[in-house]
Amino acid sequence: MPPFDLVFLLFATFPILVWLMDGAASEPSSGFFAKLWDGFKPGFFFGFGYFFAGLWWIGNAFLVEAEDFLWALPIAITVVPFVLALFWGGATAFARIFWSGDAGRLFMLAASFTLFEYLRGFVATGFPWNPISGAAFFTPVMMQSASITGIYGMTAFAVFAFSTAGIIVPGVDNQARTRKFALMVSSVFVLAHAGYGVWRLQEATINFVPEVELRLVQPNIDQRNKFDKDKEAGNFKTYMDLSVAKGKGDKNGLAGTTHLIWPESVFPYLLTQRRDTLAAIGSMLPEGTTLLTGAARAEAATSGGEGFVFNSVYVIDDKGEIVSAADKTHLVPFGEYVPFQSIARALGIRQLVNQDGGFEPGSSRKLLSTGIGPKILPLICYEIIFSGSLWNKQERPGWIMNLTNDAWYGNTPGPYQHLRQSVLRGVEEGLPVVRVANSGISGVYDAYGRVVKELELGQAGIIDTKLPTSLEVTFFKAWSGKFHWIVFGFFFLIGAFSLRKYNS
Repeated sequence: MPPFDLVFLLFATFPILVWLMDGAASEPSSGFFAKLWDGFKPGFFFGFGYFFAGLWWIGNAFLVEAEDFLWALPIAITVVPFVLALFWGGATAFARIFWSGDAGRLFMLAASFTLFEYLRGFVATGFPWNPISGAAFFTPVMMQSASITGIYGMTAFAVFAFSTAGIIVPGVDNQARTRKFALMVSSVFVLAHAGYGVWRLQEATINFVPEVELRLVQPNIDQRNKFDKDKEAGNFKTYMDLSVAKGKGDKNGLAGTTHLIWPESVFPYLLTQRRDTLAAIGSMLPEGTTLLTGAARAEAATSGGEGFVFNSVYVIDDKGEIVSAADKTHLVPFGEYVPFQSIARALGIRQLVNQDGGFEPGSSRKLLSTGIGPKILPLICYEIIFSGSLWNKQERPGWIMNLTNDAWYGNTPGPYQHLRQSVLRGVEEGLPVVRVANSGISGVYDAYGRVVKELELGQAGIIDTKLPTSLEVTFFKAWSGKFHWIVFGFFFLIGAFSLRKYNS
């Protein structure tokens, strides 16, 4: 996974998983559940290693306020991989039921991973971070298949290709015809995947929306200082200074800018209660320039009580007025809210984000408009990792805007992994992605996943650019992100037929 993209490792490790499954299948089982358990173990430990190696960096978030959260660091970096590995254990347990002695077992393993990777994205709010198919999308050329299959549909093809060496090594499977068939199918998958990318990008030019001029602000404010009241004024000044800074070439501050964009969680207070801040923003913005910024939004309770606070995006016009807002609908467990909050409070557990009681999820996702250019689909932080569930209403946005704050994770693989998943959503949907992060990586990416402009991790600065145009509705989107069920059924039926033939 990013930033390393050592994809070849999976071609070496998945065959070992196949051999472990072969060993499990050869052991005499004393019943159906014993067979499931034998199949579960290889996938679980394989998954634990994968997720531990890919997600250790989440522990960095617990070091930001180490005096309060250091105790939770070892729990987080082991419990999260443990829970996610249960899905991979489920995948191999399911595959074990239908395991055969020929190439069919690879089809069944691929189908099983497709099913359980999908479940990982939705069960208990889901956490589809670092999908195994993500390794197949390591360059823009290799990303183009996502416009057809999405990440879940690609899972079957990727797992089959990664696993092929598990049966083509002489001595492991002595059926020469089986080995040749598996190698041929795997080669077709890989060549079709790469070939489609080359073909799709061959004449793909980057076109821009003519009336839209963007300025992205990446302040690179240390997470320890973001909510420090003593640094509140200095932090706000950083945003203001960067916003009006002289750009490259003949760009004079905000002159000509239609959309000024700040990242997630800019203000350590409720913006609606600070008229001075809004007035300063209004004074800064030239006529015709709109600010899009992350901020907390409060809403009074309808029948008394404490009311609700949302993690939101505000649209602020050149008069300093908030004209629209969109709330985050998919919150981060333990980051923005604590499950079973009453019990957690009694135990002294609170979420990482400095918001008493945590945030409330928005009731529905909405598009934003500034009156200039196409409508915007705002996605806050990790909302963008959920393939196929970004926007399913009839009206289509013209671009995706992802505001995030990855400063929690420092200079680790986390921000790179988050960026890759963000770009893939754009390729799936056929939409450009504008990503603005507190500490990086901020950038503008066209609907093919190619970098238009980008700011590196840990760098303070601005990006001035035009907005790339969207593409026609992709095959993936036309199928409402459900094409993976066709792929699952195809691979499952081949695996099941192979088992029947093998046992006859």
